[in-house]
Order: sequence, then structure tokens, then C-alpha cells
Amino acid sequence: MLSADAVESGLARYRAQLDEALVRYLPDREPRKYLYDLVRSYPSRSGKGLRPALCMATAAAFGGDPARAVASATAIELFHNAFLIHDDIEDGSDLRRGLTCLHREHGVALALNAGDAILALAVRPILDNLQLLGPALTFAVASEIEHMVVQSVEGQAIELGWIRENDCSQETGDYLEMCLKKTCWYTAIHPCRIGALIGSGGTIDPNRLNRFGYFLGAAFQIQDDLLNLVGERGSYGKEIGGDLLEGKRTLMLIHTLNMSGVRDKAWLQHFLDRPREQRSEKEARRVLELMQEHGSIEFGRQCSRFLAGAALNEFYETYGCLPDTPDRRFVHDLVLYMIRRKL
Repeated sequence: MLSADAVESGLARYRAQLDEALVRYLPDREPRKYLYDLVRSYPSRSGKGLRPALCMATAAAFGGDPARAVASATAIELFHNAFLIHDDIEDGSDLRRGLTCLHREHGVALALNAGDAILALAVRPILDNLQLLGPALTFAVASEIEHMVVQSVEGQAIELGWIRENDCSQETGDYLEMCLKKTCWYTAIHPCRIGALIGSGGTIDPNRLNRFGYFLGAAFQIQDDLLNLVGERGSYGKEIGGDLLEGKRTLMLIHTLNMSGVRDKAWLQHFLDRPREQRSEKEARRVLELMQEHGSIEFGRQCSRFLAGAALNEFYETYGCLPDTPDRRFVHDLVLYMIRRKL
């Protein structure tokens, strides 16, 4: 039976190790006001640290010392926070982790520069692996991270292109392919692959983690999109309904577009064709009503559950032969925990 308390305790434990590392890797020097205070902003907010936790837990599950994975996990987290700063600018978002987005608080120029700085700072923990892991394993981890970053920006480009061109022709498969690139590689696949490489001393074929990470990452993303639509205010870190105002092609919006009649689809396309600042909250509520009418919310829930079930099946294929340790159980329980976040 899933123990949410055990998962949250595990997340807090891994987060504490991550926070110790961030103190070392985030400079405490000038220029503070216009750079390093901004650099520290997103990492200091109350994120759960899912990606580094997956990396460290997998390293331990595969028989390694999770401390040997901390530097790699820190690099993943730094890339994640840089992506968030840039994503918030690209999306025109207002809130991140319950607080004002960096570009809203300090302006686009300083926020962009802070994001660039975090990308540069993420290189140092990768280099520190040379002494910790040796050259061969360090090169393997660096190659994983390089692939992770390229896949993520390609996925982001696909989604931004759909919005820019007001492309409303997507099917479920198009969404899942975009999700694989934008979310799955850096949220689950590569954290697990890197953890397994470190835990096994480089002896494992990391490709065996791909299906587990894909199903887990896709379930996570759909659940995150559902939370943005129907989540509880105060328990979700971004503005509720923000994805609708941003015109994001979520699985639920794609389903609604494909299920709508001619008149409603034309209205949706007109709504999506305008800039964010010209879309009203009243119109966004109408989009949500159409989603409810066409069963798109429930469709998203079913897809998320199906993908989580597939992730659990892959967990037993990939992690099932490993000793039953707290770290292995953490990865197992995390699958259900992520899709049971409050809606």
C-alpha cells in the first residue's frame, strides 16, 4: 500500500542532501542584487526535488552510495531551474512555486541572465565527478546530460511552434512525442539512467530504464497539466488555468479540439490565435467548460493512470531483481504518489 508520508519523507531526505550541495555550487558573492540573489531564487523555493531524488534513489537501489550521485543530481536540478526561468518568460507566466516569477519581479533581461548563469553553474558539478567517479563514468554522465538538454529544448521548440503557428491539428500521439522530448527525458529517464550508471559503476545498460522513465514522466506531465486546470488553489505552485491562457497544447485541450463540433472548434481556434494578454479568464473558463462537456478531464485522468500502471509494470521489469531496500521502495511508491497529487 502506498504511504504518502514515506514518499514525502524520502523526498525531504534527498532534498536535504541536494540543498547542502546547492550551498556549495551557488556563489555567495557580488554581484548579488542583479545576479546571484536571482540565481538562488528558484532553487530556494519549495520544490520537491523530484529529479535529483530519482537520481539518488536509483543509484542506491542499484547498489551504490547515493552520495556519489549528489553532484550529478545537483547538475540536473540546476538545469531544471534554468529551464523554469526561461519557460516562464516564454509562456508569460505569473507564478512559480507559489511566488512571483523572476521576470515579473525583476524584468526579462535580468531573469534571462540569471537563467543563463544557472546553466553555466551546472557545469561545475559535472566536472567535479572526475574526482568522484573517474573519467569513464564522468564522460558517461556528461553524455547523458548533454542528450537530456538537447531533447528538452527540442520538445520546448515543438510546443512553442504549435502555439506560434496556432496549430490545432495534434492527436494524442503528437502530444506524447512532444512530452517525451520536453518532459520525460529530463524529469525521469535521464535521472534514472544516471543513477543506475553511478550505482552500478557503469556496468548496467541504461537503455533498460527508458520505458520506465517514459511512462513515469508522461504520467507526471499529464497530472501536472490536470492540476493546472482543476487543482486546488494554494496547493499548486502556478496560476490555476494558466496553461489555457498560455495556449498550451495539453492532452486535454487536444482532446477537446478533436471532440468539438465545427462551431466550438472555430471558437477555440480563434481563442488560441490571440496573444495571451488578449485572452480573458472568462474565455478560459469557457474552454474548461468545453473540456468538461467532452470528457477531456476524465480522458486525461485515465491516460495518466494508464501510464502510471505501465510505469509500475516496467518498474518490476527493471528494479524487480534488486534487493528490497528503502530506496527501491521509494522509487516504486513515487509512481503512484505523483499521480495522486491533489486535483
